[in-house]
Amino acid sequence: MELTFANLKPDCVQRKLTGKAIEFIEEHGFEIVRMRKTYLTRKQAEEFYAAHKGKPFFERLLEMMTSGPCIPMVLRKENAIEDFRKIIGNTDPTQAEEGTLRQLYGTNVTYNIVHGSDCEESVLREMTFFFPFIEVIH
Repeated sequence: MELTFANLKPDCVQRKLTGKAIEFIEEHGFEIVRMRKTYLTRKQAEEFYAAHKGKPFFERLLEMMTSGPCIPMVLRKENAIEDFRKIIGNTDPTQAEEGTLRQLYGTNVTYNIVHGSDCEESVLREMTFFFPFIEVIH
């Protein structure tokens, strides 16, 4: 079993799509190990997305991520990281594969409803950012 990190972004929460997104995730075999609803301050958003600092979309990303609550989650499944990336689809919903979460519910590159970790290193960093006392059990 492998862990991955997911975050339902403020646009997902504001559009009342959290139930559909969670159902979609669970229907694809993921177990939700941890989940909470929280708000990011600008400072927290800057820290979480520090890898994107200086990129043209950074400011839009910070504005969106601080515009309302988000729902970070730790998920468990065999091959969780790769499988989750497949089911959420391309960052740009217009380029996302048919039937993926972003293709179904995303609006554009900024408002694409969900974040998913891209590698084990990111999972650990992102998971402990939101759940600092989580026991990392596979």
